[in-house]
Amino acid sequence: MEKYTDEELREKLTPEEYRVIREKGTEAPYAGEYLKTTDKGMYACKVCGTQLFSSDKKFESKTPGLMGWPSFDEALPGAVEFVEDKSMDMKRTEVVCAKCGAHLGHVFDADDAKTGKHYCINSCSLNLEKES
Repeated sequence: MEKYTDEELREKLTPEEYRVIREKGTEAPYAGEYLKTTDKGMYACKVCGTQLFSSDKKFESKTPGLMGWPSFDEALPGAVEFVEDKSMDMKRTEVVCAKCGAHLGHVFDADDAKTGKHYCINSCSLNLEKES
């Protein structure tokens, strides 16, 4: 796994991106640039550029508590890893980039996702590589 130092990430990212990606924060709901995006392409890691999610797997969540962030029902094979997260007195599954370990968001079991898995991902952890 390719790791970046704090100094490298502070130079590469905005303060908000650093807070979310390195300190495992969450961007404010309904504030992310990719929430309503319907452009076709691949969503890649903001830090290392690894492709993570296809726009074909993006959907609009109707699940209370999970609305307000880009939602995907499947990641690209091998693109993400899962880490147990017991922060905030909850038991959740964190989603990180498999290549660099960047915090992306969390995955939940959800009926509104075709696969039964709802990836709730921070926009500021992603770059959209649009199809031409």
